[in-house]
Amino acid sequence: MYQIKLKIMGKGDKKTKRGKINRGTFGARRPRVKKRRSIETKIGIGNKAKVK
Repeated sequence: MYQIKLKIMGKGDKKTKRGKINRGTFGARRPRVKKRRSIETKIGIGNKAKVK
């Protein structure tokens, strides 16, 4: 008759890192990883010299 709702930390919990990984979402516990600039763009390899 009565349903008991238990909060178990793990894959089913929306607020834990493991739960976020399981759902494929991001948040405070699982922030997005920012893309780093490549070394080639920093030092200018591949950029052609401008001729006037």
